[in-house]
Amino acid sequence: MSQGKVLIAAPVHVILLEGLTNAGYDLIIADDITQQKAFDLIIDCVGVITSTRLQLNKDLIDVAPKLRFIGRMGSGMEVIDLTYAAARGILCYGSPEGNCNAVGEHALGMLLALTKRITWSNQEIKEGKWLREENRGIELEGKTMGIIGYGHTGKSFVKKLRGFDMNILVYDKYQVPSKEPYIEICENLTPIFEKADFVSFHVPIQNDTHYLFNESFVLQMSKPFVLINTSRGEVVDPAVLYKFIHSGKLKAACMDVWEDEPLSKMSIEARKTFDQLAKMPNVIFTPHIAGYSYEALYKMSVILLERITK
Repeated sequence: MSQGKVLIAAPVHVILLEGLTNAGYDLIIADDITQQKAFDLIIDCVGVITSTRLQLNKDLIDVAPKLRFIGRMGSGMEVIDLTYAAARGILCYGSPEGNCNAVGEHALGMLLALTKRITWSNQEIKEGKWLREENRGIELEGKTMGIIGYGHTGKSFVKKLRGFDMNILVYDKYQVPSKEPYIEICENLTPIFEKADFVSFHVPIQNDTHYLFNESFVLQMSKPFVLINTSRGEVVDPAVLYKFIHSGKLKAACMDVWEDEPLSKMSIEARKTFDQLAKMPNVIFTPHIAGYSYEALYKMSVILLERITK
């Protein structure tokens, strides 16, 4: 007997599709879904699997009176109105453990590509330029990394950094990290403002993290620094990023996320800022792929399947 319909509104591994089918669910696969289209597809569904493509807000949830569960591929449960879902008795499952290693590796890859000038010098060589002195890199050893947000991805990135003999400062507003010999736990952001050479964000987007990277944040930094953001684009104010890259207060930036994604959704002004930054050798962009590895897709799918069918 059918358990009901499940809307698959995100790319998932086949193991999740097969597992849900074997559990008796009928699947509606629409991984290229839009918010508007979801209102038609979700009506008779008992479950939804989503990523960042849908906002499971009250309006959308109310269209689906049979809805029993929502599964989130990856981290960032802000795409779901958790309070209203709980009031409706809808179970909500995340899978942040599934892509945290991918995010940690990606952040490290961007950091190394930037500090060793790998991406920029590679492009120059392809253009017939062989410039050594201009592409002299810097080492991470002895430098100070400030980690803001110490959930799954923050922990993963720190784990990757341990072999580089860096000083690592960790701040998390909502939890006190366990004491570990290779990190310094901060009660507030002051030590990061005073000491950090690099700052990496690993926070969800919510009221207190929207534009957390703002002019006040930058001005409190004691020395020029490098920004890494693999969390949410809205954490960083693009105008502030552009302003301080130009002034030199911000030495460089590694950005996997942007406030308006993808490029086609950007306003003319936002696209202008983005394009100007993209031309700079000290800025690296990737298209929101930090947690998008093949392995992460599998791991997130397995985690959700286990949580839904337990």
